[in-house]
Amino acid sequence: MTPRTALGALHIGALMFGLTGVFGKLAAASPAVIVFGRAAFAVLALAVFARFASATRWQQLEAVDWRRLLLSGVLLAGHWVSFFIAVKIAGVAIATLGFASFPAFTVILEGLIFRERIRANEMLLVVLVSIGLVLVTPDFDLASGATTGLLWAVGSGLLFALLSLTNRASSARIPPVQAALCQNVVVALCLLPVAAPQLSEVRALDWLWISLLGIFCTGVAHSLFVASLAVIKARTAAVVFAMEPVYGITLAWLLFNENPTLRMLLGGALIIVAIVVSSRLAGGPGKKTVAAEAASH
Repeated sequence: MTPRTALGALHIGALMFGLTGVFGKLAAASPAVIVFGRAAFAVLALAVFARFASATRWQQLEAVDWRRLLLSGVLLAGHWVSFFIAVKIAGVAIATLGFASFPAFTVILEGLIFRERIRANEMLLVVLVSIGLVLVTPDFDLASGATTGLLWAVGSGLLFALLSLTNRASSARIPPVQAALCQNVVVALCLLPVAAPQLSEVRALDWLWISLLGIFCTGVAHSLFVASLAVIKARTAAVVFAMEPVYGITLAWLLFNENPTLRMLLGGALIIVAIVVSSRLAGGPGKKTVAAEAASH
């Protein structure tokens, strides 16, 4: 893979991630069924990639690895469920922007959990995201679907930040594809008791959207990121990953007539700038960190 094709693959992967909310809205099933189906189809897609396209050897997992994968799988399940609840309540655009607040949570949690000093540029990131969320919120009435949906989306971003920190702790040992496959197995098992009674009621068309969500927005998109990181710098990949909200909002506007207001566009721009700034912080993320984060959304 050449740098040019790798960059193209990264953008295709980011576009697929941007389709996550779209497929979630198209599927009339409950968030629990959507997440269960997404995880199940993702396991199949990642298994095929690991078998035929990945040259990385899997690691033998120790007890501490299993504990971390179990925790990350539970966090991933909560992240996805809360995100799709936000999509159902408030729409794709607001859900995507609310989730995009995760870099600010990551900075704050790193300071609290690892007792790392928060630098000035990281404080700027938190401020930009906070202002962006205020602008994105159409009103502050909890009876409003948009406000409730945004809160669910912000909660999804918080869970994603916790998940990212968990993944970073294990990314040095476990290959990203292996970790993603194990996490999706945990997600499917977590949601099976809730989703099982509803599976017989899911329409064939909804299974199509859910399968596309699991195969393309999870398995294929993550595989493209992993393959591209062999020739693309991690910082470049992180910036491309930041394009996901742009793709998601654009697709929601085209498909569902979710016309963003000027205020929402300004707030979204601030949040996206914050994501790009976070990816350009001193040191930058490692390739395994970027791959792990990509696997989680």
